Amino acid sequence: MKLTKERIVDAGMAVFAEVGYQNLSMRQVADRLDAHAGSLYYHVRGKDELLALMADRVCRQAYAAGTEALAALPADATWQDRVDAQAATLRLSIKQHPGGAQLLAESPGVLSPGGLSLMERLLRTLLDAAVPAESCGIAADTLLSHVTGFVLQEQNQPAPPPSLGPEQYHALRERFPLVMGELIPRIGQDEKFHRSVRLLCAGFAASGAAAPPTRA
Repeated sequence: MKLTKERIVDAGMAVFAEVGYQNLSMRQVADRLDAHAGSLYYHVRGKDELLALMADRVCRQAYAAGTEALAALPADATWQDRVDAQAATLRLSIKQHPGGAQLLAESPGVLSPGGLSLMERLLRTLLDAAVPAESCGIAADTLLSHVTGFVLQEQNQPAPPPSLGPEQYHALRERFPLVMGELIPRIGQDEKFHRSVRLLCAGFAASGAAAPPTRA
């Protein structure tokens, strides 16, 4: 089968899922394609470019999923609903790829069309919601970083700890009353993510009052 950039990215994603970010090599990708490593460089200049292309693919998938989610919202959906839809689909798109959060967090800092598309749409959503222009960039970057970090924790989550007996729980409650009390709700990851995005939106909405005055 003819070697193409798309096939190389396919193989790169498959190898990445098996060996992770640091251990990925062009030779492993070539072996997956039953090709010589040197032939890959006609299409992809090296590992950094391959990782960037892989990250861009994840972002493009997230953008397409977000487009569908936004189209499905009711006519009276709020701007917070639109932000939530974009964040939720990005999270799910990243989770579809083992190590996907690490890929986005550590891939080379290049101008990715997929990543730029996500940022552009999110910025437009925030501007349309009357979030001050001087705050929109930080707000959008904060949200995207939050999504990536949230999934990074999910994908690196170790096996659940053993359940605590009554005496252990009581001792921990005595020592850490806030952590072990009611302030941190015991809820599922989906609900936790949804609430966290809504909290960020509340901060974005208040940014107009909190923004420093513009110098003359």
